[in-house]
Amino acid sequence: MKYHEWSTELNTDILHLQAAGIHIIVLDKYEVAVDLLESRSSMYSGRPRMAMLTELMGRDFDLSLMDYGGVWRKHRRLAQQSLQATAFKQYRPHLAQATRNLLKRLLDDRDDGNLISHFRQLAAESIMSVAYGIQIQQENDPYVKLAEDTNQGMIIAAVPGRFLVNIFPIMKYIPAWFPGASFKRKAREWYKMTRAMVEVPYADAKRRIVGIIYFSLLTSGTNLQKIEAGEQEDALTEEVLRNTLAVLYAGGSDTTISTMATCILGLLEHPEVLKKAQAQIDGVVKPGHLPDFDDAPSLPYITAIVKEALRWREVTPFGGPHALSTDDEYNGYRLPAGAIVIANVWAMLHDESVYADPFEFDPDRFINPETGKIDYSRARDPELACFGFGRRICPGKFMAFESLWLLIASLIATFDIEKVKEKVTLPSGEEVERTVELTHEYESLLIK
Repeated sequence: MKYHEWSTELNTDILHLQAAGIHIIVLDKYEVAVDLLESRSSMYSGRPRMAMLTELMGRDFDLSLMDYGGVWRKHRRLAQQSLQATAFKQYRPHLAQATRNLLKRLLDDRDDGNLISHFRQLAAESIMSVAYGIQIQQENDPYVKLAEDTNQGMIIAAVPGRFLVNIFPIMKYIPAWFPGASFKRKAREWYKMTRAMVEVPYADAKRRIVGIIYFSLLTSGTNLQKIEAGEQEDALTEEVLRNTLAVLYAGGSDTTISTMATCILGLLEHPEVLKKAQAQIDGVVKPGHLPDFDDAPSLPYITAIVKEALRWREVTPFGGPHALSTDDEYNGYRLPAGAIVIANVWAMLHDESVYADPFEFDPDRFINPETGKIDYSRARDPELACFGFGRRICPGKFMAFESLWLLIASLIATFDIEKVKEKVTLPSGEEVERTVELTHEYESLLIK
C-alpha cells in the first residue's frame, strides 16, 4: 500500500496529506491508532461529512456514517446491547440453520457452482432471520435483491472524489435540472431504494408477528414489546430500532462473504492447513455430527484459521474514517480540528514485527506449539484492528466472527477443498475452467 511505503520512506508513523483544503491524517502503526482513536476517543469519534450518502441518498439512518453525538449514542446503545457476546448467544440457532442450509445447497448443486453466490445467500439468510425473523427464499429473494441494489449505489457514492458534493456540500442545493447536476438525479433514485430497504422488511416483519413469533432482534423483549407498550427508555424509539435493523440488513454481509472467499483461497494454497483442521475436528466432533459453538474451546485451530483469514486479506484496509473534533498534539505533531483520520489497517495487519512472513496464510502463527491453544503473545489478535477502534468499533463484530467460525468449521468438516485445473463442460453446455473442487464423502461439487 502506498501510504505504508511513504511512512517507511519518511520514517514516520503518521502521514499528513492535504487535498482540496481537507486535512487527511494516516496512522500507520497499531500503537498510534490505540493512543489516538481509543485513548483519546472523545476527540476522534466523529465522522467526516458525506453529503451524497447521508443527506441526498438517505443513508443518515446508518450508524457507521452518523457523526458522533446524541443521535449516534442512541443507535449505538441499542446495537451494543443487542449484539454483544452474551446477548447474541440466543441467536446462534439462526446461524446454525443458515449454515446447514448452505451445506445442503452445496451438496445439491449441479449446474451453477458459484461459491460466492452461496456465501451471499448464507449471509443474507442469517442476517434477515436474526434481525427480522424473516425466512428468505433460497433463490431470487426480493429482500436480498433490494439490499444488493441499494448497496451498489452506496459503493459508488462512497468512492473518494466520485461526487464533488462530498467535498463541496453546498452543491446539494443545485437544482436537479441544472447542467452538471446529474448526481442529484442519481441520488433521488438511490434515495427511494434506501427508504424501501429501511421500511419494507421492518413493516413486513411486524405484520407477521401473530401468536407464536420467530425470535429476532425485532421481537426481543427489550425492543418492540417495550416500544408498543410505551415502556421504552428515552434512548429506544421505533425509529432507532428500525434504523439499527436496517444497518444489519444493509451492510452485515460484506465481512462474511469476503472473509470466506479469502479462507477458501488460503486453504487452496495450503492443503496442509485443511488436513490439520480436519484431523482436529475428527478428534473432537462425534461421527455423523457437525461442529457446534460448544465445540469451539476444543477446536482452537479453526479459530486460528478464522483469525488468519481476517488478517491475511482484510476486508476494509483503511477501516472507517474518523473526524477530529478539536486541535490535538501527538509526539510533536499538530493535528488540526476537522481533519480526517484514517487507520491503515492493512499496514497494521502486515507488520513484520508482529506477524512473521505477513503475506503468508499461516494460522499456526496464533497457536502455541507446546499447548496447542491460541496464544496472542505470539501474534496480536487481528480483531483488535480489523473491526475498528475506540467508540467506532463495529458493534456487529461478534456476530460476524460467530458466523465465520461456524461456516468454516462446517465446510472443513464436510468437504475436501482442492485445486483442479482442467476445463469442464457444465450440464448447461457452458465451458469453464474448474478452479476449486469441494469433495464430499460420496460426491464432488464443481465451484467456478
